[in-house]
Amino acid sequence: MSGTSGGAICAALTWYGLLTGSENKAIDLLNAFWRDNAADTFWDIWLNDTMVLSEKVRDFVSLPQVNPYSFSTYGQDHLKGLLNKHINFEKTKTLGKTSDRMLLVAAVDVLSGQFNVFKNDEVSAESLLASAAIPTLFRAVKIGGKVYWDGLFSQNPPVRELTETSPDEIWVIQINPPRRKKEPTSIEEIQDRRNELAGNLSLEQEIYFIRKINEFVNNKSFSNDKYKHIEVRRIPMLRDLNYSTKLERRLEFIRDLIAYGEHQAEDFLKGLGL
Repeated sequence: MSGTSGGAICAALTWYGLLTGSENKAIDLLNAFWRDNAADTFWDIWLNDTMVLSEKVRDFVSLPQVNPYSFSTYGQDHLKGLLNKHINFEKTKTLGKTSDRMLLVAAVDVLSGQFNVFKNDEVSAESLLASAAIPTLFRAVKIGGKVYWDGLFSQNPPVRELTETSPDEIWVIQINPPRRKKEPTSIEEIQDRRNELAGNLSLEQEIYFIRKINEFVNNKSFSNDKYKHIEVRRIPMLRDLNYSTKLERRLEFIRDLIAYGEHQAEDFLKGLGL
């Protein structure tokens, strides 16, 4: 399992569910976490709607930028509480050292610019917060004397490290569309496309690395059996969503996204004859 930002949280929940139970437990953990993360109280819904609306009106009204260091860390504290509620990180420290299931979570060191991948027992609530620390919303997360931002700026998600397990295939759930039908002209559309291109850049570089090795393997350029052909398949999540939906936490919206993802996964598996 590999992921960045919200994808890192999903990967960690799935990984933990599989290690401590079964596929059904992993599914239950995913559903429970995102249900708990949904805005469900009057004030939470009001805050959610205000943030979403503020993004939508930037095309018409000049709004000040919000500095996450000028406000409380309520959002990150709330997210950390949810992670600790659904994942026993003391248990993952032990399980992560002995399991052959790999978990990779990406973040970037803000000061050095170096990419960092937290692996298995290194994954903690803090590293997941670091991977999801969008700098315009959250403060950088301090781990081991370093400060980290969202993994979108590094590996989105980490892919090449998955080759260490010598898989036959790697399945990529791609939520950022590689193409757009029309030119983005509004502030929101420009922000959205910029975010997509930034995320896809690192992903495409990771996949290019694997495809180049595949070429060498297929051409018998290697004289040993260290490398093998790895098929990369994509599960596209190409729904047309605007930038403001990245902040949307209404329960009905989250349920709709989950249903859409399940439908896309079913079509993908049918295409493989599974």
